[in-house]
Amino acid sequence: MSTALTTTASPGMPERFANPLQQIRGVMAQPAVRRSAPMALLVGLIGAAALAWMSLSTPPQKTLFSGLADADKAAVVQSLEQANIAAHVDDATGALTVGEDDYSRARMLLAGQGLPKAAPGGYAILDQLPMGVSRAVEGERLRQARETELARSIQDIDAVVEARVHLAMPEASVFVRDRAAPSASVIVKLGAGRTLSEAQVSSIINLVASSVPGMKPDAVTIVDQAGALLTRPGGRDAAGAMGDERIAFQARVEDKYRQQLTQLLTPLLGAGNFSAEVQADVNLDETQATRESYDKQGTLRAETGAWTGNQKDGGGPGGIPGALSNTPPPASTLQVPTPAVGASGGPQPVAGAASPDPAKQTDSYQRAYDLGREVSVTRAAPGSVKRLSVAVVLRDPDKGRRTQMEINQLTDLVKSAVGYDQQRQDQVTVISRKFAGATDTADTTKWYDNAWLPVLARNGTAILIALLVLFLGVRPLAKGLMKKRDDASVPVVAGVGLPGPDGMPMVAPPVSLDQLENSRGYDERIGAVRGFTRDNPARAALAVRDMIKADAK
Repeated sequence: MSTALTTTASPGMPERFANPLQQIRGVMAQPAVRRSAPMALLVGLIGAAALAWMSLSTPPQKTLFSGLADADKAAVVQSLEQANIAAHVDDATGALTVGEDDYSRARMLLAGQGLPKAAPGGYAILDQLPMGVSRAVEGERLRQARETELARSIQDIDAVVEARVHLAMPEASVFVRDRAAPSASVIVKLGAGRTLSEAQVSSIINLVASSVPGMKPDAVTIVDQAGALLTRPGGRDAAGAMGDERIAFQARVEDKYRQQLTQLLTPLLGAGNFSAEVQADVNLDETQATRESYDKQGTLRAETGAWTGNQKDGGGPGGIPGALSNTPPPASTLQVPTPAVGASGGPQPVAGAASPDPAKQTDSYQRAYDLGREVSVTRAAPGSVKRLSVAVVLRDPDKGRRTQMEINQLTDLVKSAVGYDQQRQDQVTVISRKFAGATDTADTTKWYDNAWLPVLARNGTAILIALLVLFLGVRPLAKGLMKKRDDASVPVVAGVGLPGPDGMPMVAPPVSLDQLENSRGYDERIGAVRGFTRDNPARAALAVRDMIKADAK
């Protein structure tokens, strides 16, 4: 019992679409489609190989910038194309992406060219104010413009890479007691290994304070990207500033010695073949002394005084000279005068000396002497080195080691360069050791951590897929097509057909008219016509002539 399957087309559907599978089979059964199928498969395989190559050879993409303006995006893409860096713009998000291998190089290139340019900032923001905005909005825009301009000014300092400024502007009040002073906060991003000196910090403080009316320098706070407070709102006290100056002075002294050692050892050993460190104990105390000295022997400058006498017979000798007048006076009695109050005292009797004047009773003298005086002021300025410690490490040569004589010679050179003083108990140490250089670092790196390995694996996979497609797909199809063409080019003469398995030509059976009329398929009919023409060339020529005549009529 057999069941016949019939397909009934729906009334609204054309008959040619009733059975799509059958229609596809019919199309594929056509001789033209069958002849072109190998070529189409070959083209498809080549396209698949090309697609696999493009997908695998393209490196992973990394977002370079997102949300850029069109002008900046065009400038960035043009700059990258000039540097032979492939850039792609995502149509969905508008992000600009580059290859992962070119990401760092692209960022450095664009940073050197100042791209992308920042959006309009500073006082240019005021040009974009629409008409009719409130006074509060205008005040906020003005504050934002000031912050942007101050940040740009701070970024002009060499050590500052990026800066942001926040201004706290209180509302103006008509009452004096309610008025508040403005303040500012500045955050700076410093370059690698860069620091801001005390003078630079003070410059930033004064710059911000001078740009805002009513702001005092004490109201400015500066913080770096590590969160370190570079200044305080209250400012630095005198002791802290003096301590910083002393530390900076000591660092300058150490740098001076270190530069001397570098200039001395670089021509002898080469750059990177030594390392020198200097520790200087600097006397930063300032000493001032004053001394006064007097001469023991003085010089009488002025003398003032008076003396008084008290005698019983105050009258002098008189009368007519004669014998009585020539007679010596009687002996007098010695009386010690009483010194007056405040006087320096009368003369005291001294044995063997002349007797004092009996008429002199009291005396009073005031004498002033000039004494020699010497005033000496000594001031010792800070900066003298109390003790010096120097350590130098030399790199051993690749083969062998340095001799002790060579190390001693270098030690003497280092002592001469830094001004070695044994009385100060200076210390200089020079040793020679192996350095942990780049060679040791490269040896410890694993082979699978190298940057070239992902690129090599990606390209190798793409090449392998392309070779598999060529050898397993394209090559067999090409050989099949070439074989068919060679088979078609073999001549067929007088019943001799295609070569057989043994290499000998096979003899095709003769074709009759009945076989020609009963052939069903297109290929079968063509084969029958070829066989009939081969067996009956004369009749085939007559048939062609009759066909030409019929077309002419």
